[in-house]
Amino acid sequence: MKTILYFIQKEFLQIFRDKMMLPIIFAIPVIQLLVLSYTATYEIKKIDLGIVDLDRSVTSANFISKFEASPFYVLKLVEPSYQDLDEMMQKGDLEQIIYIPQHFEEDLLNKNNTTVQIITDAINGSAASLMSAYSAQILGGFNMEFLIEEMMIPVAYRQINNEVAYWYNPELDYKTFMVPGILVLLVTIIGLFLSAMNIVKEKEIGTIEQLNVTPIKKYQFIIGKLMPFWFIAMFDLGLGLLIAKFVFAVPMLGSVPLVIGVAGVYLILVLGIGLLISTLSDTQQQSMFISWFFVMIFILLSGLFTPVENMPIWAQKLNIINPIAYFIEFMRLVLLKGSSFMDVWKNIVSISVYAVVMIALATLRYRKHS
Repeated sequence: MKTILYFIQKEFLQIFRDKMMLPIIFAIPVIQLLVLSYTATYEIKKIDLGIVDLDRSVTSANFISKFEASPFYVLKLVEPSYQDLDEMMQKGDLEQIIYIPQHFEEDLLNKNNTTVQIITDAINGSAASLMSAYSAQILGGFNMEFLIEEMMIPVAYRQINNEVAYWYNPELDYKTFMVPGILVLLVTIIGLFLSAMNIVKEKEIGTIEQLNVTPIKKYQFIIGKLMPFWFIAMFDLGLGLLIAKFVFAVPMLGSVPLVIGVAGVYLILVLGIGLLISTLSDTQQQSMFISWFFVMIFILLSGLFTPVENMPIWAQKLNIINPIAYFIEFMRLVLLKGSSFMDVWKNIVSISVYAVVMIALATLRYRKHS
């Protein structure tokens, strides 16, 4: 035990002696959490809109005013010609064009129907779907208002009323959804990269040979290498949870001790992967690239940005080896839904087994004589 404690002390001294490492470990994750949580959003606001109004009637003006009043749109231009707006969309100055035909008002009053064309820049498919949904919602509201107020059509007929409830995130605040995932991501990156470069750094500067001739055992070596980064990552996680609670007002409905406990096991898993990579690499450059290769795949498959259920079947099966996916799901379930241990036991078992396997592989792979 004393050997491990002396080894941990030596590792802490080595870490804090490097002045460049301190901002990387403590300041950068906090800054990234604050910046990414505000910028990584699915919401689309201030859509640049152009309207072609060939009717120029009171009804078309009322219709246009609905878009002007919407917080999602910025009405940049109302033109009687389509050509100018088409050129603006090609240049990227417009994201959506509403085309109001001639006889818009007359057709509504006499034929009870007309057609309004909605043209959307669909290079970004997800954004295009949202923009179309916004415009369809405004169009539906205008339809109902016109039928009731202008055409005096009574609504005293049987109808289905909607009562919509949003559970677990009633304000539909994207930060509530994103902050726990981003926090997992930052802690993972910090833990993985620091541990991945640790043993290989000893190889590069030649101190690994001095360690190899000491009577320290392999498991003591791995524990001594792992624990300093575990404490640092847990500190970063705790700091991130405080920021999530008091800066982003993320509801923490579940058990915080459960989160801390599982986070401790998860970080052992991440650090185990990092140490395994470090034992396999000969240089810090190799270690960095291997870590980057895996972490990018894990992030994209984790469900942080895209629901895992929407991915191809092969990608969902590949997620079995993705530790980030397990922990992001766990964090969202416990923090946002208040799930108990019995609700998330599968995630906990998966993380625990994975952690044991990674630590075992890292210990076996480390050769004292190398």
